[in-house]
Amino acid sequence: MTRGDAPDRRRRRLVVLAALATLLLVVVDIVGGPGPGLLRRGGATVLGPLERALAPSGPEAEGALRQDRDRLASDLREARLSTQDAAALAELLGSPSTVGATVVPARVVAVAAPGPQGLVRLTIDVGSRDGVSADRTVVSGEGLVGRVASVGPWTSDVLVLGGPEVTVGVRVGSAGALATVGGAASATGRQPGELGLTLVQSGTLRVGDEVRTLGSVDGRPFVAGVLVGTVSAVEPQRGRLAPTGTVKPAVDVGTLSVVGVLLTAPRSTPRPSVTGGAS
Repeated sequence: MTRGDAPDRRRRRLVVLAALATLLLVVVDIVGGPGPGLLRRGGATVLGPLERALAPSGPEAEGALRQDRDRLASDLREARLSTQDAAALAELLGSPSTVGATVVPARVVAVAAPGPQGLVRLTIDVGSRDGVSADRTVVSGEGLVGRVASVGPWTSDVLVLGGPEVTVGVRVGSAGALATVGGAASATGRQPGELGLTLVQSGTLRVGDEVRTLGSVDGRPFVAGVLVGTVSAVEPQRGRLAPTGTVKPAVDVGTLSVVGVLLTAPRSTPRPSVTGGAS
């Protein structure tokens, strides 16, 4: 018998002893032996040393345990992310912004370094092979995110609302006053992330008014009716021709995980004419 056979034989004996001890405890439990607490203590007393004897030891075993721990932690993180993404996708597809629209769901996979105006550009994991092209509206379940700026085969870059390159025509409040939203608000005391709003004509702004996209020709770069945010402050007019204020965005771009690119077909038929004054 070689020296290496002795540990194997000892391990086999321990396995047999562990099996017999387990069988004995099961039989005692079936026939109505001691209570469960006593059985657990007895099982721990009998099987504990056997488990320690059978368990692998040494640096290799410790490394394997660390790998198992890291793998389980990674699986847990992935499961949590998958749950969060599924919830965000359900919210996106159930939001008013996507009703009746063709939507390409996407995950945010990268962001550019924030500048003075905060986060202004992000990258999503869909591109031209998914039917995405430049100047498409990007939304989340809460509202407007921005517009597609450039497209690769598998990824696209999105300019985020609030950045210097994104200005949106909007309607404000129940009256639908025309205005523009773009860039960071300049009002004193504004909150980080708030946007500047300017009416294009004289009118009234009220705190709490909803701000929604006006819409572009053929829905590019912005479709109509997407929530941009709400008026959070109104600045004194001070001789300006049109009122100005600040808007709290509907979307916190810093926490985005799932977004949708809206695909709209261009109008291909002429709009029918009507005769005015018809009764």
